[in-house]
Amino acid sequence: MRLQHVSVPMPSGRVEEARRFYCGVLGLREKNVPRSLGRGLMWLEAGVDELELHLFPDRDEPHERAHLALAVEDLAGLRTRLEEHGYAIEDTVPIPNRPRCFCHDPFGNRIELTELRGPYE
Repeated sequence: MRLQHVSVPMPSGRVEEARRFYCGVLGLREKNVPRSLGRGLMWLEAGVDELELHLFPDRDEPHERAHLALAVEDLAGLRTRLEEHGYAIEDTVPIPNRPRCFCHDPFGNRIELTELRGPYE
C-alpha cells in the first residue's frame, strides 16, 4: 500500500488561478483529468509512480492546520520565487536535515515545502 494522491479544495471556477500557482510558481506539471469526472478539476504530477495532487471545487474553507507537503530540491530558490510572486512565507519549527517553511495557495490551502537532506533522527 502507498499514497497515490492528495486532494485539496479550491473555489469553483478558479482552475486558471490554480494553474498559475501550482504550475507557474511551484513548477508542477498538469495531467489530464479523466473525461468521466467532468470539468472543474485539476490533477498534477507530484512525484514518481503516479503520485498526484488533485484540486476539486468546493465551498468549504480549508482547515487552519491541515496541509500537504512537497519535497523540493531547492528550497531557497522556491522561497524566492514565491516571494517574487507575492506569496508570504511562514517559517516554522526546524527539523534536523529537513529545512522547511509554509505558504498558502491562492485558496488558503496550507503547503509545507521541505528539502530532504538526510535522516531527521
